[in-house]
Amino acid sequence: MQIDKSKFPIIYGHDPRKGEMFQVVNEEGEIVNPDFMPDLTDEQLFEIYTWLIRMRISDEKANNLQRQGRMGTYPSIYGQEACQIGAVWPQEKSDWLVPTFRENGMMWMKGVPLEQTYLYWIGNEKGSEFAEDLNMLPVAIPVGSHTIHAAGIGWAERIKGGNNVAVCSFSDGATSEGDFHAAMNFAGVFKTKCVFFCQNNQYAISTHRNIQTASDTIAEKAFGYGLPGVMIDGNDVFAVIATMTEALKLAREFNTTTLIEAVTYRLGAHTTSDNPKIYREDSEVEEWAKKEPLIRLDKLLRAKGILDDEKAAKVEEDARQEVSIAAKKALEAENPKITDMFDYLLSETYPELEEQKQQLIEETNE
Repeated sequence: MQIDKSKFPIIYGHDPRKGEMFQVVNEEGEIVNPDFMPDLTDEQLFEIYTWLIRMRISDEKANNLQRQGRMGTYPSIYGQEACQIGAVWPQEKSDWLVPTFRENGMMWMKGVPLEQTYLYWIGNEKGSEFAEDLNMLPVAIPVGSHTIHAAGIGWAERIKGGNNVAVCSFSDGATSEGDFHAAMNFAGVFKTKCVFFCQNNQYAISTHRNIQTASDTIAEKAFGYGLPGVMIDGNDVFAVIATMTEALKLAREFNTTTLIEAVTYRLGAHTTSDNPKIYREDSEVEEWAKKEPLIRLDKLLRAKGILDDEKAAKVEEDARQEVSIAAKKALEAENPKITDMFDYLLSETYPELEEQKQQLIEETNE
């Protein structure tokens, strides 16, 4: 079926090879592209704001828990909340989310309770035990490896005539991995139902995007595989929502995968084990901080009369209480039994494995 590209004006109407970046709301909270502003009620706009605050406070809590020695290494999403919200907002519940390790906000919006995400970063395997009706893969720590899984899921959905789309999120560093290119090539050849969503946060740990690739943009890599690619302002939640809406429709109706490059910035460290002051200047962070998602959203909602100081304070108070409860549940959760590694590793056991399990029980009194 021939694609009517005029029906997808964001994806096909903004060429990253010409340096075109799609934006709806600018850094001052002004709607600069009204024709593409998602049709959202005041209640939905306020809900998006609430999600942003919840994510920011939950992120702050996780960093504090790590510093207190009560959580393991943690990857911050500070500054990338618009990507997290916008990528999930238009999805159907049955769509697949294939996350890397910096999708804590996406997973929460998709239906993973916050305390479960905290459990994961605490080191409790229960953190990866998702509800059966939730189409989501576990967190992928190896950079870029999950892109091929997403391509496979998108291919399976096409073959079985399904309507679900696999949304795969990753950062700029993943685009230097072979798995990413294999996944893109596969998606182009086999017409998969996927969206590849790159949160270009400018750094792969300490490697700046400028020395990550020789191409002017990440989005333009899509064209080499016969796929559409588009570059958007990743700090503009409405640009992300509008673009993801088109990409999901394109995948659902035409089995066409889109590569979205959401240009954002990692305001925090790569993880709590990282010291970004070694490889980037404070002045650079300060400039990007002026473009972060909350500032423009706050200005927009206040200009519309949807938000004021009292409402903002109430949202923050409620979020802090919610996050505290989630952290308490995670910290007080029972640790998995050591024998779980035998009981849940394979669908069928065998004598040697049972012998090892029994030996461990005797040694540990489990």
